[in-house]
Amino acid sequence: MQKVLIANRGEIALRVIRACKELGLKTVAVHSTADRELMHLALADETVCIGPANATESYLNIPAIISAAEVTGADGIHPGYGFLAERADFAEQVERSGFTFIGPSAEVIRLMGDKVSAIEAMKKAGVPTVPGSDGPLPEDDDQRCLEIGRQVGYPVIIKAAGGGGGRGMRVVHQEEDLLKSIRLTRTEAGAAFGNPMVYLEKFLTNPRHVEVQVLSDGQGNAVHLGDRDCSLQRRHQKIIEEAPAPGIDEKARAEVQARCVKACIDLGYRGAGTFEFLYEDGRFYFIEMNTRVQVEHPVSEMVTGIDIVKEQILVAAGNKLSISQDQVKVFGHAIECRINAEDPKTFMPSPGTVTFFHAPGGNGVRVDSHLYSGYKVPPNYDSLVGKLITYGATRDEALARMRNAIDELVVDGIKTNTELHRELVRDPGFCKGGVNIHYLEHKLGLK
Repeated sequence: MQKVLIANRGEIALRVIRACKELGLKTVAVHSTADRELMHLALADETVCIGPANATESYLNIPAIISAAEVTGADGIHPGYGFLAERADFAEQVERSGFTFIGPSAEVIRLMGDKVSAIEAMKKAGVPTVPGSDGPLPEDDDQRCLEIGRQVGYPVIIKAAGGGGGRGMRVVHQEEDLLKSIRLTRTEAGAAFGNPMVYLEKFLTNPRHVEVQVLSDGQGNAVHLGDRDCSLQRRHQKIIEEAPAPGIDEKARAEVQARCVKACIDLGYRGAGTFEFLYEDGRFYFIEMNTRVQVEHPVSEMVTGIDIVKEQILVAAGNKLSISQDQVKVFGHAIECRINAEDPKTFMPSPGTVTFFHAPGGNGVRVDSHLYSGYKVPPNYDSLVGKLITYGATRDEALARMRNAIDELVVDGIKTNTELHRELVRDPGFCKGGVNIHYLEHKLGLK
């Protein structure tokens, strides 16, 4: 692989460009008409405008992206996260067009993108799953659906097989609401995801969200890079992440990490991936696998010293993993705050011109952001404008550095959620560690 096209924007595009430059690879940055001022365009070897501001006509426009790769002579395409990163048809078309897709095969993306088939695959690999319907709910057997609900025990949650990102879910607390909830979720799933299939799981009342980062080369080698806690969420959207997850039973941790590695080998998985779990009462329950690099990957990099994006690119090029499991050492603690261009109280997006930007610094501080003074945040895309990451030998040290860093961060001209982060990194419950996924919404009065 000699030249990589980055089919994304913002901070992740900048992150991939930097990894490519370290590897000595040429880069192509694609962009919409709204993104002519993105920072990574100035660092790329070539740039190509692929369409108007509307993501459907640019960043989700598969023919435009493949055409850009053809005219620039790129041989690899990195999807980043979001947009087309977990679209099996994109991976398929990239490979059929003669390019290397920097990620897993289309077959694996398709398998893990369907929640029902993903759960079945995890069960075969011995990865613990949430008790549930063990497959899709029957469409024409109400009695069987009621029986399943009784067997699992209320409350239960109905989920769309093709859903994700917190969408396509409905909690049911009593039997008399089950059939109506199934019908509603089916209708919503069909409209949103083009797949009306739904399944049922036990609804855990106070779980944490813990995930395991993996790397695999598709050649029989896989490693885990420890775990992360992503429990501080608002409406299923992560706000703060940290590695490793605090207060986890060590035996359960080691066992689930080993199972994730085995699953990667069984799947023939290639690239970076994340197994997401709910964790309650010392037990892990698989919920989904993300077949891409994640927003929160920096905290795993900080505690292991391993560059996840570079490994992604290398294994896509046909190389074996450069590390073995016994070489992976998790040391210290890292915390990440997602900086969003939004009102800290109403969470409404806040596009506009950044009149002044100052990034914090100091020992153990990392800033992944495409912001600069004078940059215009467009209203067309996700509100994430940066990630502030701190590292310390202990969790308390990482937290102390985060308090300093978030106080030093200056983003003038637009509203951001830094005020919320300043409050959260001083919150007694969060500082103690081990809060559940409902903690932030209770704090914000949303539950």
